[in-house]
Amino acid sequence: MSQTVRTRPEASVRPLSEAYDTALLDLDGVVYAGGNAIAHAVDSLGAARAAGMHLAYVTNNALRTPEAVAAHLTELGIPAHASDVVTSAQAVARLISEEVPAGGRVLVVGGEGLRAALRERGLEPVESADDDPVAVAQGYGGPELPWGRFAEASYAVARGVPWFASNTDVTIPSARGIAPGNGAAVEVVRLATGAEPRVAGKPLPPMHRETVLRTGAERPLVVGDRLDTDIEGAFNGDVDSLLVLTGVTDGARLLAAAPHHRPTYVDADLRGLLAGQPEVAAAGGGFRCGGWTAAAGAQRLQLEGEGEALDGLRALCAAAWTVAGDGSCTLDGGKALARLGL
Repeated sequence: MSQTVRTRPEASVRPLSEAYDTALLDLDGVVYAGGNAIAHAVDSLGAARAAGMHLAYVTNNALRTPEAVAAHLTELGIPAHASDVVTSAQAVARLISEEVPAGGRVLVVGGEGLRAALRERGLEPVESADDDPVAVAQGYGGPELPWGRFAEASYAVARGVPWFASNTDVTIPSARGIAPGNGAAVEVVRLATGAEPRVAGKPLPPMHRETVLRTGAERPLVVGDRLDTDIEGAFNGDVDSLLVLTGVTDGARLLAAAPHHRPTYVDADLRGLLAGQPEVAAAGGGFRCGGWTAAAGAQRLQLEGEGEALDGLRALCAAAWTVAGDGSCTLDGGKALARLGL
């Protein structure tokens, strides 16, 4: 893929909810954390929907079924139907169904969301490596997933059964902090077998394909909190993205982002859907956004001015990404970020 290297966040005169027809929203860290709605999410999504934007919920978490996710969103005050939800379980089930005979048995290491997705594709979930599976499917199974499930997967994979993973997110946000995700569980089987799984979830193409097939989006905007899944997935799909700072990405990670991890837009939370995005303009040897001017010094990023903290962050992104080019910025941005309270 040949793409222009992004060196600054882009501007939008129109609210993003009007500039794009569909928001492809990550869930954990964007809409909710630990089951509770993130601040401003309910009202912001309601306003975006009222403005005519189609909302689709795209998650790498394969634990729950689309029906369960939609019911949870509705309980939070975000009306949703199962057809509005796209999961990595659905993406990996489609991938498996294209590789194995119809009706094939698939050994499941995960939750009901993965089993339901496999059944939707005409495949039969099984529990043991001795059930003659034609594939192994591994997805997030929640904190209570028995250790023996990893053993069953390892036995089958060691025998040469093709191994598929819904996603490889190492961590997942929770109400109490950051917890191990499916990527950590995948490492258990990888270490036991030395094998490598086929992966379907963000940021890889099978997930983007599944999302487009199910939503019919023509001008999609990916909205996420993770650079290595949401934003990279948008980059791989050649679509625009909005990073919100309600999940795992902080200012330091954003400034150090390599080209495939640089979002089109940056905002604090989902209120960013309802507004335009300010211009980041060249100013002398640096970049200006709002009342802030940022520049790359010899050893650190420099920031002058005052105003909205997010404008300062956007200006710092431009300074960092420009000096980094097609690499990752190594200049110290700690003092500048501390000045912004980020």
